[in-house]
Amino acid sequence: MVPFSEADLRDRGFGGFKRFDDLDLSQVPREPGVYAVLRDFYSNHEVLTASVGGWFKGKDPSADPEKLKSLLGCHSETLYIGKADAGARGTRGLRKRITEFSRFGSGQAVGHWGGRYIWQLSDSSDLRIAWLPVTDRPTKEVEDALFEEFFQFYGQLPFANLRR
Repeated sequence: MVPFSEADLRDRGFGGFKRFDDLDLSQVPREPGVYAVLRDFYSNHEVLTASVGGWFKGKDPSADPEKLKSLLGCHSETLYIGKADAGARGTRGLRKRITEFSRFGSGQAVGHWGGRYIWQLSDSSDLRIAWLPVTDRPTKEVEDALFEEFFQFYGQLPFANLRR
């Protein structure tokens, strides 16, 4: 099985795998966890010159299209890995974080700068999002382990992850 494919993530316990256009946020768990954005393996994404993402605090989320094209060379279905902590009051979690991510992608000025490269792909609404609730250890620990494994296999981080 190919690491970080949909089949692999399903084996790890991830659920969802919903297109952004079909995502019913009420179905996303409220617990803390990690999430991943996936593409179809054989899709050929075009990079837009400007992102459709929101301008948070007046900052343009667009990146150099040539840079993004070079990052897309990695042949992984997984394009982005993120985490969702419970927050200080315990009210955040996956549903809140994925809602912010989705709203940012629809052009709203929302504080979800991480993963912004996703929203510069021509078919970003066709990408799928999957999630894994994590309640037995810190989400950062799980996210870091996923980054390390991804890097070991592909020699780079997922397309839209800028740092570990």
